[in-house]
Amino acid sequence: MTLRFVVHEHHATHLHFDFRLELDGVLRSWAVPKGPSLNQAEKRLALLVEDHPLSYIDFEGIIPKEMSGAGSVVVWDTGTYELLEKNEDKIAFILHGQILKGEFTLVRLRGRVKGNEWLLIKKKDRYARESWKMELKLTPAKKAKLKERI
Repeated sequence: MTLRFVVHEHHATHLHFDFRLELDGVLRSWAVPKGPSLNQAEKRLALLVEDHPLSYIDFEGIIPKEMSGAGSVVVWDTGTYELLEKNEDKIAFILHGQILKGEFTLVRLRGRVKGNEWLLIKKKDRYARESWKMELKLTPAKKAKLKERI
């Protein structure tokens, strides 16, 4: 079975990236404030949020102001992945995306107050880039084409 992932660039109250893995019939989702990185030295905070239905994997649109998560959403990266390890404190995988490639790990931070804090870590491999810089996908032209969707 081919597992899919998506990273949504989410221009809500604060810009963040929604990192989603297809797991157990849903999109398991983490909000990553600074976005994922291909630099293995940059560990990114990833806050576990509610699961989303698989149909959300290609969602792009504008979430209305009166709804939670209001703002523009575009697909920043998408692809498939290989699951290497999964337990309650760690998920290891290899991404085959358009941007994100190679081995990553999500590790739960223990002893935290909220209990939803994880770290998204890029493993050192041939895809790791120390000089990597985040580039946004939502251009003014693309934003003009988005439609309000729920």
